[in-house]
Amino acid sequence: MGNSIDYIKQGEQKGLIRLSDDMTTITYLHQGITRNYSNPEEKVQANTFCKLVLLYNYPESHIRQFVSTTKGSDGGNLQIDIVVYNDEKHKSPHIVVECKKEDISEQEFTQAINQAFSYAHNTAGTLKYVWTTSGIKDVYHKFDKENETRETVSDIPQYGVKKLNAYKYAYNGGMQGGQKLFPLETVTESFLTNVFKQAHQALWGGGELNPSEAFDELDKLIFCKIFDEKKPRRDGDHYDFQVITVEPENDTPEAKEKAEAKTNEELLKRIKDLYEEGRKLGERKNDTEIFKDDIKLNAGKTRTVVSYLQGIDLLNTDLDSKGRAFETFMGSFFRGDFGQYFTPRTIVGFIVDSLPITNESVVLDTSCGSGGFLLHALYKVRGEANRLYPNHQTDVRQGRSWWSFWHDFAEHNLFGIEINEQIARTAKMNMIIHDDGHTNVVAADGLLSPQDLRKRTDNKGFKEGGFDFIITNPPFGSTIKQTEKAYLHQYSLATKDVDWLNPASKASDRPSQSTEVLFIEQAEVYLREGGYLAIVIPDGILTNSSMQYVRDYIGETFRIVAVISMPQTAFSATGAGVKSSVMFLKKHSKQEKQHRQNTKLKTQSSLLGCTTEGKELHRLLDEKKKELAKQAKQIKVAEKLGSDNVEELKSKRQQASDDFDEKIEKIREALTENYDRLYKGDLTDYPIFMAIAEDIGYDATGKETGKNELEEISKELARFITAIEEGDDRFFR
Repeated sequence: MGNSIDYIKQGEQKGLIRLSDDMTTITYLHQGITRNYSNPEEKVQANTFCKLVLLYNYPESHIRQFVSTTKGSDGGNLQIDIVVYNDEKHKSPHIVVECKKEDISEQEFTQAINQAFSYAHNTAGTLKYVWTTSGIKDVYHKFDKENETRETVSDIPQYGVKKLNAYKYAYNGGMQGGQKLFPLETVTESFLTNVFKQAHQALWGGGELNPSEAFDELDKLIFCKIFDEKKPRRDGDHYDFQVITVEPENDTPEAKEKAEAKTNEELLKRIKDLYEEGRKLGERKNDTEIFKDDIKLNAGKTRTVVSYLQGIDLLNTDLDSKGRAFETFMGSFFRGDFGQYFTPRTIVGFIVDSLPITNESVVLDTSCGSGGFLLHALYKVRGEANRLYPNHQTDVRQGRSWWSFWHDFAEHNLFGIEINEQIARTAKMNMIIHDDGHTNVVAADGLLSPQDLRKRTDNKGFKEGGFDFIITNPPFGSTIKQTEKAYLHQYSLATKDVDWLNPASKASDRPSQSTEVLFIEQAEVYLREGGYLAIVIPDGILTNSSMQYVRDYIGETFRIVAVISMPQTAFSATGAGVKSSVMFLKKHSKQEKQHRQNTKLKTQSSLLGCTTEGKELHRLLDEKKKELAKQAKQIKVAEKLGSDNVEELKSKRQQASDDFDEKIEKIREALTENYDRLYKGDLTDYPIFMAIAEDIGYDATGKETGKNELEEISKELARFITAIEEGDDRFFR
């Protein structure tokens, strides 16, 4: 199914089942029955049968599948999925099992339990247990034909065991009272994705919570689950994040109901204790934002989620698998509920893999969303740790272990800012699932000044000039107005400079500015000199004439390392259709930026004051001013006298203005050409890496294409950046 132990495969090897070569049919060899294996419910049926034999040790001769029974007044024939008997002659039923497909709703699961009990009532009086399973959720009941009150238990008994334990899962498994305790199991990506989806749906399906609230509560319980797994335990110690049943004082319905309620209440208390313990640990690490709110679920809802997650080993499930599972679930949820769109993994991977990020690097995403860029940076460093420490448990190099190599990076060097508080919490959870790093993700406006951010979040790590790399995909298309945000005046790109070709102009505030432009300038503040910014930007910044001032700012502030054009469909699958590129920039030193600014002003001043064109521009502007003033005076006199030629004079004045403007524009074009030539000539030339990616691994619908040009581009770009860092990029010229 989805577990690390493949019971289907083992069942084939042991001769319990046989799958056809095309995987469309399955034969249960002990009964000689062939069924449709393409049916999702059949997969659960097969897995459960194999577990009964391989895990619970029941002889296959004691098990029958598809057992005919009657139900209801019409006497219609129905089939019980599995019956486990006390004897080989199948006279004394012991356990009834009802199997359903993985993706049934909580309401459908409840109906399945009712169906299982209905079957149980149609069997002989020796029946003791009912097991209802969907493959990703299991519920076990004791069965008493004379008592309608249902008593849940932790498990079904293994073969020959008379008494059950109150719980099922313990550290490294073990035995207790003859019943085996189970260790947690790692699971596959698809299995875990389904668990997250089903648990989430179970929380909001009844209408008590909306999907957004349910997502928050599920996040909290995943946090508790992981925290519980991290707690130190001896072999055989039970986990707290599981249903631990309370045994009724007697067999009366009242006693059973009381025990059931106490089971739920004690579970909720254990979960809340885990939550508070985890929060306090976060506070000691200065992470006061991990979860501000208390758990809001009642005991019953808490048990519902725990029943999905309790047997899964989240800590040791493959890092990439659990990351993909959470991101798949989270991405589908946020697209549907919030209209939020996250950067595709191929683009995230391309950006991070192109940069020389190491475990010593300090990395920031100023609009981190769910944390995709930060997580890929962590993948990269963990990959390097795996390479350097092939024997993870024993290797120590220069006093540093495999774990500290990547974990110190995760805890101290990864930073993220996300304006949406719920998505910020999700980014933290994403980091926790990937084993720490969550302490430096904050919920705040990424365009706040670092000083304001530190005050508001209590995180002192967001320092000016404190980051080696900023990797980000800022929100496109939204604008910030001067009237809305007090911080806008702090940005030079929110101000119109004096136009050097129009001496009469004055500096003034722009009424608004787009967020993607402001995030470029914000990166300058956070980056150290020589640090890299890799940013997804709309192509308009690169091509629109109205954005020339932004390109001028970029050229003064950064070395333009690379511009990689993405296909039009790059973000279509995630709901965005803006044509984009990825721009890689390296921050200039203060001296270099000042040199460029001084060179700019010196060149402009020289062109205006010392060249024929500059003098001609001044003459034309002065002459235009005088001539238009003279004609305005004539119009005023004519209006006062009531002359018939007022409109003619106005037309003549407009024509004169247009004539002057045409001559002035030609002069300005000539000055601009000379400026570009002289300014660039006074600066050190350097190569820029440019590429057009047409196929990046998926099409407009998100379907994989089998080819990803970004992989080759990334290799060459990484080589180019290495050459820059080594001071030897000449071989690219």
